[in-house]
Amino acid sequence: MALLGIIRRWYIRDRISIREIARRLDISRNTVRRYIRSGAIEPSYPSRQSSSALDEFAPRLSAWLSAEAVKFRKQRRPLKQMFLDLRELGYEGSFDRVAAFGRQWKVGQMERVNSASKSTQCR
Repeated sequence: MALLGIIRRWYIRDRISIREIARRLDISRNTVRRYIRSGAIEPSYPSRQSSSALDEFAPRLSAWLSAEAVKFRKQRRPLKQMFLDLRELGYEGSFDRVAAFGRQWKVGQMERVNSASKSTQCR
């Protein structure tokens, strides 16, 4: 964003030539021209789609988390134990990925509960 903003500001407000902008920023004149002509505020890049080692174990972990959610807090299995159980099943990833999945799952559950409670409220 910063580079695109600088280019547009110099060209439109300060009336600096494309050649001078390219020289100052040490980039191609064609790049400067493309940024000026595009109406985009910032360049967009395609999002990366990468598979995780946890993908094949995600349904099982989600089922475990659902089963544990209905139990009392003291009777629940911690994520560390679920991670160790996944290791026994062949998971080779890190605990951080399992913990991130657990946090994301919990946020999804909270959103589902909140949206359900909003739709059932009386007006």
